[in-house]
Amino acid sequence: MKVYFIPGIGADYRIFKHIRLPEGYEARNIHWIPPYKKEPLADYAYRLTQQIDSKEPFVLAGVSLGVIMATEIAKRIPSVCTILISSIPLSTQMPLLYRWIGPLRLDRIVPVSFLKLGAIITHTLTIRQAANRRLMRQIVREGDSVFTRWALRAVLEWRNDTLTKPLFHLHGTHDIVFPIRRTNPTHILPRGGHFFLVTRPEAVNEFLRQVLPPLYYPAVPSLSPFWLLLTLCCPSLSPAAYPKPDSCFIKTGRWPQRLKS
Repeated sequence: MKVYFIPGIGADYRIFKHIRLPEGYEARNIHWIPPYKKEPLADYAYRLTQQIDSKEPFVLAGVSLGVIMATEIAKRIPSVCTILISSIPLSTQMPLLYRWIGPLRLDRIVPVSFLKLGAIITHTLTIRQAANRRLMRQIVREGDSVFTRWALRAVLEWRNDTLTKPLFHLHGTHDIVFPIRRTNPTHILPRGGHFFLVTRPEAVNEFLRQVLPPLYYPAVPSLSPFWLLLTLCCPSLSPAAYPKPDSCFIKTGRWPQRLKS
């Protein structure tokens, strides 16, 4: 089954380089396309669906802005499940600061080059591994400034009150972009910042192993008289008890669930 990954603002497919999916899943990357002038985020997300093969079951996965895009896509073409990392699925969970910036249009005053510089400084100070620091600095430098400017405005104007299910949401306790107190994740990563997808990929891969079950299923025995008698005595052995191949949802313990640090 294909898992379509959507990156964040100013990022691309390289941010998912450390992702390791469970057996039976295939990673596919959604690439940003040029936005139309004043294009609503929901309309842009729908245009991204041209990169998705909706004729077969698929999973949507996003990080940061990619989560918002995945949420809008799932409203148009239902996925098996939606995986959210370091973001919010509802516009009501937007931090209050962003709500003030929107009406005042302060995002149009700050140059994109200044935002890129801030991102580079943040990555330099918070990412320990040199290779990951170089990767993130390169991604930021090569980011499309026109797209970044549009995306900032589109997110500030985004409105959504629909929670598509099933979904699995992994959020760090130290996320300063989308503070965890504003949202309600299904899984919590202690001491995880906004960029733990890069800094702590082993935790993300463990999360994916928990929420994406193996894509193989036991053969259903023929319904012989002996088998019918056995299933009457033990219903758990009935063919109906086997998981459905097109279902991604599995119980992952108490809600929310805290991943080991």
